[in-house]
Amino acid sequence: MDISVVIPLYNEEESLPELYAWIERVMKENGFTFEVIFVNDGSTDRSWNVITELSEKSECVHGIRFRRNYGKSPALYCGFEQAQGDVVITMDADLQDSPDEIPELYRMITEDGYDLVSGYKQKRYDPLSKTIPTKLFNATARKISGIDNLHDFNCGLKAYRKEVVKNIEVYGEMHRYIPYLAKNAGFNRIGEKVVQHQARKYGTSKFGLNRFFNGYLDLITLWFLGGFGRKPMHVFGFLGSIMFFIGFISAFIIGADKVYALANGIPQRLVTSSPFFYISLTMMVIGTQLFLTGFLGDLISRTSDTRNDYQIAEKV
Repeated sequence: MDISVVIPLYNEEESLPELYAWIERVMKENGFTFEVIFVNDGSTDRSWNVITELSEKSECVHGIRFRRNYGKSPALYCGFEQAQGDVVITMDADLQDSPDEIPELYRMITEDGYDLVSGYKQKRYDPLSKTIPTKLFNATARKISGIDNLHDFNCGLKAYRKEVVKNIEVYGEMHRYIPYLAKNAGFNRIGEKVVQHQARKYGTSKFGLNRFFNGYLDLITLWFLGGFGRKPMHVFGFLGSIMFFIGFISAFIIGADKVYALANGIPQRLVTSSPFFYISLTMMVIGTQLFLTGFLGDLISRTSDTRNDYQIAEKV
């Protein structure tokens, strides 16, 4: 099979028939063999009924229905698990992503050799309250991930080589960082394509401003796991050692100064009346805690079932 199209959705009953008809037309015009996997993320409208009707009319339509709303990442994870196409395309169900982009995305994967191609909505039909935070978010993601050529990490329209989606785990709200997940898994050929962004035709957006705050927290988590997930002692042990050393030296200097003053009969206040003494002790305590955190983290990582789960490209 050439292409699997994975579409997560929540309350998009009006757009689904039009979206599938559009995808079907594009696929037939280009002679692709394909499947469309709709992942109904706990919709409360008639979305599942529409998906069922579409599947009865076409054997290319498959559906997954969650009992409740889990989020976009779990929907993509389940869709990726079922996808059988050589190239996997993801898009949103609100008709803001154009299926006309699929042939070029497919070509970039199969002919240009990319592992992943992310859409870039250069001209957006969103309010400033959404576009400005999006620009700041993408700038931060580029800096931390090191993927400098991507302008829109969160674009729903993406194309993947099949091996990519079968070797990454999309969980929580990590769908924003699938290119970063792919890079951490060893898929470094990541490209970008400017795609058409269309104004929403039906319904309203399902995302609020809180996604930007959550996105930054997820980015920090992904950065840490990518860099220190298998070696937590390297970060916690290092920081703990530095803090303990600074605290110890500071306490030693305070104590030595007190001993010198007593030996020479110089009047001086009690060591415990100095705030620097307590700061030094606090740094030593925190440093010890950080060191022990790294030690425990190493013990946990060594007993993990995935401690030797490495990405092997091929064998001969």
